[in-house]
Order: sequence, then C-alpha cells, then structure tokens
Amino acid sequence: MSFYIITDNCSDLPISRNTTNKDFQILNLSFVIDDQPGDPDISSAEFYSRLRAGSMSRTSQINPPEFEDIFRRAIAEGHNEILYIGFSSGLSGTYHSSTVAAKTVMAENPNVKIIAVDTLAAALGEGLIVDKAVERRDQGQSIDEVAQWVEKNKLNVAHWFTVDDLNFLKRGGRITAGAAWFGTALKIKPVLHVDNNGKLIPMEKKIGRKKALARIAEIVRDTGVNPQDQTVYIAHGDCIDDVEETKELIRKEAGTTKFFVNNLGPVIGSHAGPGTVAVFFFADHR
Repeated sequence: MSFYIITDNCSDLPISRNTTNKDFQILNLSFVIDDQPGDPDISSAEFYSRLRAGSMSRTSQINPPEFEDIFRRAIAEGHNEILYIGFSSGLSGTYHSSTVAAKTVMAENPNVKIIAVDTLAAALGEGLIVDKAVERRDQGQSIDEVAQWVEKNKLNVAHWFTVDDLNFLKRGGRITAGAAWFGTALKIKPVLHVDNNGKLIPMEKKIGRKKALARIAEIVRDTGVNPQDQTVYIAHGDCIDDVEETKELIRKEAGTTKFFVNNLGPVIGSHAGPGTVAVFFFADHR
C-alpha cells in the first residue's frame, strides 16, 4: 500500500480530489460568516455574493487534538506512513499544530511514520505542490523521496495575484485603512506575492485592473521555468471573465497553453475577497 497524503482546503484543490486520488484527504479549516459557522459546501457564487453584499467572514486553524484524531483515523484504516503537506506557516498556525500532533501520535505508535511539510505556500500554489507530490507518489516514490522533493522545490512555486477590493486586505492587516481608502479612490490594484517566508507581500501598484493582470503575465514570462511547457494554475474569487483575460495575456506573453483553474475557497477568499485573480507556476525564484 502506498503512503497516505493529507493536505488542507487552503490548497483550493477541488474536493473531487478526495475520490479521484487514492489514499488522499483534504482537511477543512473552518470559517465563520456573519457570526454563523460557514457551510464547507457553500458555492463560490453564493460565498462571494455575500461578501460583496457586506458579509464578514473569518477563519480558524486546525488545532493539535483535531490533527491527532485525523492521524489516528488514518492509522486505523491501515496507513503506517502519512505525509501532511500543509498551508504556509507564515499565514497560519495549522502547520505547527500538525507537527505537535504528529509527535504525540508517533509516540503512541512507534511503527508509524508521520512527516509534516510546511509548503510556505497558499491557495493553488499549495495545490500545485500537492498535485505534484501525489503524482510522484503514484509513480512509486517513497514518502521520504516525496517529502524531500517538496522541500527542495517549494520555493520555486511562484504566487502572484491581484485583488479587486482593498478593504479585504485592510481587514487582514496587510494594508492600512488610509492606504485602502487612498488606493480605492485612485483605482489602484496592487500586485502581490507570497515570499520565501510564506508571507503575503505587496510588490507593485498598478492603476487599473488590466494593468495589474498584464503585469502578472509579464512576470510569468520573465521568471517562469519553460512556461510554455507548464500547466499554470489560476485561482479566482468569482471572476471567471478576468481569468479568461489573464489566460490570454499569459498565452501571448509566455506561450503557455495549459491551465488549471479553480475557485478560491472560503478560507483564502475570506482574506483576499471577491475579484481576486491569483496565478501559480514553477519559476526560477518566488
């Protein structure tokens, strides 16, 4: 039996991966919207419609006891080797919780190996790493080989995105209230990325949405490793028309023809907001 891979819904992979991938599980970080527990099965359209209408959403991490239960269930199902590929420690305490739980559960089960890897990644950047890890496992690589590959390659998975509403970044403490007001008045659309510490960093300011999307396409062209041969991952906050424009820009600038597109889920979407477009690809550096 191959080893078991666990990730979390901050990877923004479709939940169908739970059935299409063998020995695989996506865990749910929870969210609360308008002070009510969020439905993990909420549609993207409904979630972002509520945010646009003024609803407030906040998120919480997975704690160590929850991870212990998850690991114990996997062991009870016959899995003695478990690889957790987790959301950036620069954005959440979830990875730390997994390491605490792994130590506890392995102390109880000396024949069990649990490896937790901090991707320092988010959204489909994390998802891209997870997809490649599953692919390598299914090709016959061991848990140690796959974990080592993730550690070696994770800082080459570039994250570049832009948001439509600066107020969501303000709520998350990424920009000041004054910067949000000023930027909104001038129609500034920031270009941001996730750095080598797994933290969200504003990089550039562009006047207008089209210029921000065009700049991201240029970055794919300039830093991508053979972007014409890659599948570029794109996540979005209920703005598929902007995704199509972004794909066309990347085709033109970088020669990419293969894309994987999915919604930003409620956990990431709570902080990025509706109208976010995020692009992920293998680059010579983040």
